Amino acid sequence: MNDASFGAIVRRWRRALDLTQDELADQVGCGVSTLRKIEGDERRPSRQLAERLAACLRVPPEAHDRFLAAARGVVAAHRLDGIAVDAPTATPATLPTPTQSPPLPVIAPPTGTVTFLFTDIEGSTWLWEQHPDAMSVALAAHDALLHRAIAEHHGYTFKTVGDAFYAAFATAPDALRAALTAQRQLHAPLADLAIKVRMALHTGDAETRDDDYFGPPLNRVARLLSAGHGDQILLSHVTAELVRDRLPFDVTLRDLGEHRLRDLSRPERFHQVVAPGLRADFPSLRTLDALRTNLPAQLTSFVQREQEVATGCELLRRPEVRLLTLTGPGGVGKTRLGLQIAAELADTRRDGVYLVELASVRDPALVIPTIADILGVREEPGHPLDESLANALRTRQLLLVLDNFEQVIEAAPLITSLLTAVPQLQVLITSREALRVSGEHELPVAPLALPDPQHLPPLHALSHYAAVELFIQRAQAIQPGFTVTNDNAPAIAEICHRLDGLPLAIELAAMRVKLLSPQALLARLDHRLSLLTGGLRDLPARQQTLRNAIAWSYDLLTLAEQALFRRLAVCVDGCTLEAAEAVGHLADANPDILDGLSSLVDKSLLRQCEHYGEPRFVMLEIIREYAKDQLVSTGEEEAVQRQHAVFFLALAETAAPQLVRPAQRGWLERLDAEQNNLRAALEWALKHGEGEVALRLSGALWWFWWIRKHLSEGRAWLERALDQPAPSEPTAERTRARATALYRAGFLALFQGDMARTTVLGEESLALFQTLGDQRGIAWASYTLASGLQASPEDQRAMDLLSESLRLARALDEPLLAGWALNDMAAVSMRQGGYREAAQTFQEALALFERLGDTRDLAVCLNNLGAVAEALGDDRRAADLYAQSLTRFQELGDPGGLATCLMNLGRCAQRQGDSERAVSLLVESIRLWQQIGAPLYMAQALTGLGAVAGAKGQPLHAARLFGAAEAQQADWLTLVDPSDRTRFEQTVAAARAQADSATFAEAWAEGRNMPIEELIAGMSHYK
Repeated sequence: MNDASFGAIVRRWRRALDLTQDELADQVGCGVSTLRKIEGDERRPSRQLAERLAACLRVPPEAHDRFLAAARGVVAAHRLDGIAVDAPTATPATLPTPTQSPPLPVIAPPTGTVTFLFTDIEGSTWLWEQHPDAMSVALAAHDALLHRAIAEHHGYTFKTVGDAFYAAFATAPDALRAALTAQRQLHAPLADLAIKVRMALHTGDAETRDDDYFGPPLNRVARLLSAGHGDQILLSHVTAELVRDRLPFDVTLRDLGEHRLRDLSRPERFHQVVAPGLRADFPSLRTLDALRTNLPAQLTSFVQREQEVATGCELLRRPEVRLLTLTGPGGVGKTRLGLQIAAELADTRRDGVYLVELASVRDPALVIPTIADILGVREEPGHPLDESLANALRTRQLLLVLDNFEQVIEAAPLITSLLTAVPQLQVLITSREALRVSGEHELPVAPLALPDPQHLPPLHALSHYAAVELFIQRAQAIQPGFTVTNDNAPAIAEICHRLDGLPLAIELAAMRVKLLSPQALLARLDHRLSLLTGGLRDLPARQQTLRNAIAWSYDLLTLAEQALFRRLAVCVDGCTLEAAEAVGHLADANPDILDGLSSLVDKSLLRQCEHYGEPRFVMLEIIREYAKDQLVSTGEEEAVQRQHAVFFLALAETAAPQLVRPAQRGWLERLDAEQNNLRAALEWALKHGEGEVALRLSGALWWFWWIRKHLSEGRAWLERALDQPAPSEPTAERTRARATALYRAGFLALFQGDMARTTVLGEESLALFQTLGDQRGIAWASYTLASGLQASPEDQRAMDLLSESLRLARALDEPLLAGWALNDMAAVSMRQGGYREAAQTFQEALALFERLGDTRDLAVCLNNLGAVAEALGDDRRAADLYAQSLTRFQELGDPGGLATCLMNLGRCAQRQGDSERAVSLLVESIRLWQQIGAPLYMAQALTGLGAVAGAKGQPLHAARLFGAAEAQQADWLTLVDPSDRTRFEQTVAAARAQADSATFAEAWAEGRNMPIEELIAGMSHYK
């Protein structure tokens, strides 16, 4: 054996250190057999193993690179920098004596701008459970390697927790070199156990106290670490910039882009270290961007609530805690705390974490619809929305955050019912009072920590109190040069104390440092508190303090700003500039709205955001409550609410015709943003007996509700408006508004399959319009009534009404109604077997919609033409027309249109023998119909699945699907054309022929009561 070989040198140096093979293998973290092969030159170590050998054999720094090169065979072993390889028993002068444990350098804790290195072992809990003995040995080697890598690169290890290391470095390049050294040495198995260590580096100013570090940089690097994966080294952008020009020659940085960390603040730009011997490719970072959540980004930092966050997370990790309520006074920070707890738990909930904001919801009955809307759940046919929501969530693992629950506290039983029905659902609620229901766990949210103004801590320790830290941060955001001094520190502490540590009050006070010193602020605050004592006795003391803080900000406004501020309180979920102008002007006072809005934004009484490129102004709910009180006290409330209702009535009536024109998408988005303002206007009109306003507003919104499939809500508003008592001598306008609302309510009922109600409403609407002699109204009411009659044997009357509607529409130049009438006349022709005539009529309607630029109805006509081609046996043309229709519905985001086309394409695929595609399309269609709540179409889609099952020799499952279709809409066959009825009858007959009649009938009856999901699951082997 060559004594100048690498293996011989390793053996010689090991003996010089008086180490056995077992001892060195233990230190290096490899098996003894591996070390024997290295010393016998039977294998070469990996770079990572060579790094660990160099550390354990005490290779001097000047020989380190050559040792690694010799280990890999790049250079000859005898070139190890003058080490006497021909003296096998000599101990190199540069090495410590064999009996000495090599001392680590003594490093003082760096101060000022510090680079932090955080590390931990990925999946360590699992490793301990599966390999406890090996993990014990591996962890010892891991700790030794990290301690040495950190110390040898001038780092200070200030804390270890379990397998996690926290170290501080005076320079960013030293921190990076330590991370590289450690990661390379850790890459090979330790004690034959593969452990994966993730590392993160971030630079910032931190405070030291009792040999520990505190401050935002530590929170940041901890968040950075939690986003990474084992073997990965992540750098914040600031650290990346500090090391970029001092990288080792073979090391690069990969820009991973911006990501939102779990502290919900501004996005952080991530960089990954890429170096030889290190893994380069990893899954997506564990940030909020990669998780299912709608948690909003926060523009300000989260201040010192670590203990509350930990407590909330610990509670929600317990399976028995299903409902957790954060309680406390307004402005105490419940919402921000709830969002942070939710963010911490985001990756522990398989199906996501979602925020449901209830601040603008006043009716407890709207809580379930609001939750369903956030989660994209629509009501199922024949089931109320709460059951539909429970059915949709039954197998999902979710955390819901319901924010601002106090004004809908009566909805508490609905939440417990939902929790009972959905076993893996957890709910986190913020409320000023507990729900007082079974299973509730309450977590009171205390004000921020305060110093004692009579016994202030040293100046450097003052910001350790959360209330003071919040004041300082917010003050510096307004005035970057703001600092705490011996002169202003007592005033800052007193301000926070007088405001009881309530975050909102402190933020409002801090906003004034741009104009007033803390001492001047305290004097003014002192004056205001003494003036505004004796508030409502049934309010908590802290709430009175918060109201006083808001009142103080209100009193600093000019008279014109005060008027605008209180009038904006009638707007829910904010408003546009136009809405602000509408509610802000009264005859006796006309403030400059634009300047006023700008001033209120500057004073943090309003927040400005962007909605589809347009500015929107939003008031915090607690501030809005105060503004509403001021509005009432001035006697302006009724006049301003009326202006609000008039504005949104005009908006809805302007939007209505645009919803069937090329500008449809933009108007839909605008109405989406104003839903709560529209609801508030409707509620006000109904409450104050403004029947005509209620009828006109609900009537104008019908098409929006139809497109967005808010069918139940839309019908409820229309029915409530129709139930309003009529005046003894109604005006023609009032009668016209009622007649319009009648046929539009009938149209929504039609889509829900309630043909009888459509007929009743259509008859009354037609009669009223005939009394008025309103030809346009007669045309629309005739169309609606005809639509309802199509469910009955009265096809001829339906055709007569459609013909009359078409005649009037042409005479009145109503191309939209003319197109609709033609479309329905063609549908009647199809039911009567006149397919050629139907095709011609559909083409005529298609031309009208093309001229109008009405994409949606154009898509409807293309779909209907596909149905004609299908009835004539031309499945290829039918599929092409359905695909054209589908493309347009996808552009519009129309769920009903998408579901229809998918269903029709699925039926074509079934007849063409492509069962897999047919099932996939039909199941996707069924899921959409479930969300929408359209039993007629659900029935058709289910029979399509039944046809697949029957064709595949599963007659009993086919029977169950047919039974489920019948349960959805018993008379659906009367609403389709003869070719569909014939195909269905043939499909049923073919399936029935495969089983005895009694068993088939039993399966049919069984299907009537089976859950849709179970029926769909029975088709999984065809997908």
